[in-house]
Amino acid sequence: MTKRLQKAKIENLEVLRFASRQAMGEAAGEAVAGWMRTRLASQSRVRMIFAAAPSQSEFLATLSQAEGIDWSRVTVFHMDEYLGLGAEAPQRFSRFLCDALFDRVKPGQVHLIDGQGDTRQTCRRYTQLLAQAPIDAVCLGIGENGHLAFNDPPVADFDDPAIIKPVELDEVCRQQQVNDGCFTRLEEVPTHALTLTIPALMQAARLFCIVPGATKRQAVASTLYDPISVACPATILRRHPDCTLYTDADACAEVTVD
Repeated sequence: MTKRLQKAKIENLEVLRFASRQAMGEAAGEAVAGWMRTRLASQSRVRMIFAAAPSQSEFLATLSQAEGIDWSRVTVFHMDEYLGLGAEAPQRFSRFLCDALFDRVKPGQVHLIDGQGDTRQTCRRYTQLLAQAPIDAVCLGIGENGHLAFNDPPVADFDDPAIIKPVELDEVCRQQQVNDGCFTRLEEVPTHALTLTIPALMQAARLFCIVPGATKRQAVASTLYDPISVACPATILRRHPDCTLYTDADACAEVTVD
């Protein structure tokens, strides 16, 4: 049984802090599974966007084993993808999510971002798919630089007119991929990617944000307490009407509320 260590509300953002990464991931997975069952009981289809990162592993493992979810009525998307990686590269986010979740639960529709084809056509296609109906939920993380998806501070825009766009990754973001063990050297990390924009993520009815680990401590603190600005893109989560941040003792030493 997971134990909740601390709970707080900072502006609109609900913060749940757990004693361990495993407890955090299990709690997030159980919460998303429960939300999906409820949502599927009241509507014919559910549309969800997922993040791909090692920080999501415990959460995705729990969700993949949850019972009582009719995944055939779920349409899934993902948040970002590197440009230029080979089709079989293990670091591709589409591959990560297929291995960790999609191939296990068999959603009714799986829409992957093509990081090898024509960028304009890929953006046009994904924009059309996302615009077909409202997004019900996004399961996301926060980067070491405070990014959401690949909306690093230099390219983040809270009023971005696009749904998906190509971006150049900043060095902190690229170094995180090395810190996470996805690449062995900074020089191996792609310099460009496709990312859903911040408005595309924020339009979802429900956000579940999963952020463990000591390398995220500064980003979590900035998310909770810094002024809302693109200097730390994740601060915008405090404005979403229904977002929960799941974090652990390593990423969040304490939660303080004025």
